[in-house]
Amino acid sequence: MNSSTSIVRRLARTIPATFLRGGTSKGIFLRQSHLPRDKSKWDEIFLGLMGSPDAEYGRQLNGMGGGVSSLSKICVVRPASSKQREALGIDVEYTFVQVGIRDSSIDYSGNCGNLSSMIGVFALDEGMVDSTSHGSDHFTVRAFNTNTKKIVDTTFPIDHESGLADLSLPETRIAGVAGEASQIQLDFYKPSGARTGKLLPSEAPMVQLEIAEGTFRASLVDATNPTVFVDQLEIIKASGTEDPSDDKRLRLLEVLRREGAIRMGLDPNAQAQPKIAMLSSPKATDDAADIEILALSMGVPHKAVPMTVGLCLGVAANTRGTLPYILRRITPVLDTSKLKLVKLRHPGGIVEVGATFDTQGEVESASVIRTGRRLMTGQVWY
Repeated sequence: MNSSTSIVRRLARTIPATFLRGGTSKGIFLRQSHLPRDKSKWDEIFLGLMGSPDAEYGRQLNGMGGGVSSLSKICVVRPASSKQREALGIDVEYTFVQVGIRDSSIDYSGNCGNLSSMIGVFALDEGMVDSTSHGSDHFTVRAFNTNTKKIVDTTFPIDHESGLADLSLPETRIAGVAGEASQIQLDFYKPSGARTGKLLPSEAPMVQLEIAEGTFRASLVDATNPTVFVDQLEIIKASGTEDPSDDKRLRLLEVLRREGAIRMGLDPNAQAQPKIAMLSSPKATDDAADIEILALSMGVPHKAVPMTVGLCLGVAANTRGTLPYILRRITPVLDTSKLKLVKLRHPGGIVEVGATFDTQGEVESASVIRTGRRLMTGQVWY
């Protein structure tokens, strides 16, 4: 070993990592065993991996981040304990991390629906689960999300020769992603009360949020992740603009988000949770959608819909009296025996989400179809 190689190895701060696309997000997937046992040391590593903070430019060029919230994400995965396997059939558990871009914020408060779709694929690739004795063409991995304390199943096609996920089948396409790929079914079980313990933390399907700029209708819903749903027409009227990136409009939405957080019993300073989304009925000429949504993530208008927000909307649109229920084009029939599908139009296109309810009207699961792709595996510097 020459001296220069020795110096590089002494100075190197690297970690084995996999870079994956899940839905309309990309993120770094890590084995928890490769991180320090002392979790207080995690934040520094995560910031270094993503290239944050980048206060001046917001591009994260010194790391794997991409300058927008959907590209500044990490999932930490480990095999389930024997107790988890025996009691609940859980295969792996994972922690989702939202990393700040311009600042040093690290948020563990919520989950990511898009990256959740690749937890099973990563677990299989890493040998945390075994599909070799599985006879079906599809394989399901049951995961426990530590952020929300909820169970999430991912089901995807497998290649029997390799025993790994086959993500290259031309089965489906999703809005915001070019081309076709294999279908990954994502099921969130008992999604209500992911943060607050209640589907409707305010105890009402709709509330009035009173702020200096006026009074606004809102539904505060907690399913997969807590979300503040507001009426887009009211926001346009109050801000005087339809420009989604207008500073006045963004400030108004942040004030409403913070007020909604307080009403939900959440920390208003945690920008990642709750999220806020504007809703409107679809245009008369739009036969493909039931409702339109424009969501914000970390204070920025999202080019797609964050999947946990979409799933939350799918549940809310089937909950009588909520703003989504009222704005939805076709009032849903209260049939508690079937999967209830809602077609959401967002800036990237259409996504269909579903929810199942038991005979008491309680949410049993929320479901969506995603696609994913392996991008890179190796060592990442931090």
